[in-house]
Amino acid sequence: MTTAEKLNDLNPYLQGLYAPVSEEVTAERLVVHGEIPRDLNGLYVRNGPNPARPPVGMHHWFDGDGMLHGIRFEDGEARYMNRYVRAADFGPSGDARPGIFSRAEEAAGRTTVYRDTGNTDVIVHGDRLLALWYVSGRPVAIDPETLETIRVEDFRGELPNNVSAHSKTCPVTGELIFFDYDLYEPFMSVGAVSAANELTHFKRIELPGPRLPHDMGLTEHFAILHDLPVVFTEQGIRNRMWQIHVADQPTRFGVVPRPRDGNGFGKSKWFEFPTCYIYHVINCWEEGDEVVMAACKMVDNGLNPNPAYGPYAPMVDVLALRAQPFLWRMNMKTGEGREERLDDALSEFPVVNLDWTGAKTRSSYHVVMDDCDLQRYSALRKYDLSTGGYAQHDFAPGVYGSEPAFAPRDGNQGRGAAAAEDDGYVVTFATSLETGASEALVIDARDFAAPPVARVALPVRVPAGFHGTWAALK
Repeated sequence: MTTAEKLNDLNPYLQGLYAPVSEEVTAERLVVHGEIPRDLNGLYVRNGPNPARPPVGMHHWFDGDGMLHGIRFEDGEARYMNRYVRAADFGPSGDARPGIFSRAEEAAGRTTVYRDTGNTDVIVHGDRLLALWYVSGRPVAIDPETLETIRVEDFRGELPNNVSAHSKTCPVTGELIFFDYDLYEPFMSVGAVSAANELTHFKRIELPGPRLPHDMGLTEHFAILHDLPVVFTEQGIRNRMWQIHVADQPTRFGVVPRPRDGNGFGKSKWFEFPTCYIYHVINCWEEGDEVVMAACKMVDNGLNPNPAYGPYAPMVDVLALRAQPFLWRMNMKTGEGREERLDDALSEFPVVNLDWTGAKTRSSYHVVMDDCDLQRYSALRKYDLSTGGYAQHDFAPGVYGSEPAFAPRDGNQGRGAAAAEDDGYVVTFATSLETGASEALVIDARDFAAPPVARVALPVRVPAGFHGTWAALK
């Protein structure tokens, strides 16, 4: 057995629920238990890492080539597809690019430090999907009909550098509001791309030092940027921790006026809060003079690195996310900021009805982390953001899910007077740890704790992964 094979055997994120699949598949007329609602028409698609070739040397879960898994619902039937994201560093072309556990050396002409895999996020912009990478990379334009890669996107040659995962599409204007950052330089940036795919505005924002944010917020009039006390260091790479918390610095949120009336992004207003880290924003909105951000705030996972994972123990420890839902209120007139915990139960990977992005929402849908040292999700939770209460949808014993997406019923799209925010379905993939069999689950969002209204058998296992979205049927 080679050294690489021995290392791979110790890496839990190459085994079981996380093991890659080898084929790209399209399957029609899938077997359905229950009934797919006739008013559910569109695509649920989820991104995640899936190495195209066996890794050589130390392998971080984030290094795997991106693979999209999608299920398209139409007229009570379903079609499944999975396709690799042909990102800048896809497959063999990326062999020379360093992974997260490699020494970070930036070569001439590179726009990323690590392998740019496009494996983290997937969003809708215009009539396409965009696959996005965590550590800021080049977006990858995807055909939602086939999940085939169209191109590595540069917005008609105007993209200044990169785009981070969790950039947002505004449901009102159709704009993509994106952010970017540099692991070594003390600044980040924010930009706007029109619904016609033209870069319209770009602004660089100075920071006290290099940062490693993960998400951003969006309201009708503002973008919310994160200056979090977590930075990238070479020492962190050598110790295989990747992230280093800086406890003596506050958390800051920068509220930036969005472009309007022909003007670009306005001057940032910064709000300081107690030190914390945030992976994922739930939603943001405006209430009078306040900008409100709902997000999942990280808490200590209470774990110690498990020696059974050998050199991968620190990676496993960092990836064992634990978080609670919070609200941050930022008064644009007085400069006052307030932090409020909604619930002390643990959940993460939140999603909302995307038609309500940037507007006040009451419902959000989260995964519930299984109580172990790996990222696996044993249930979904529907939160009431006005009270902190929730309903829970438990998967069958030994079955673990993916980040879900909310799918509005036909005729209930948008924010019109007749639209109801939670009138629709929650869709997710779920996989049995014992058998490897995967299904797509369709859950009535208004009867959330009840069994799924439909379970769709999938022709291949869907490895555990990262983020998903819903795209309405065109």
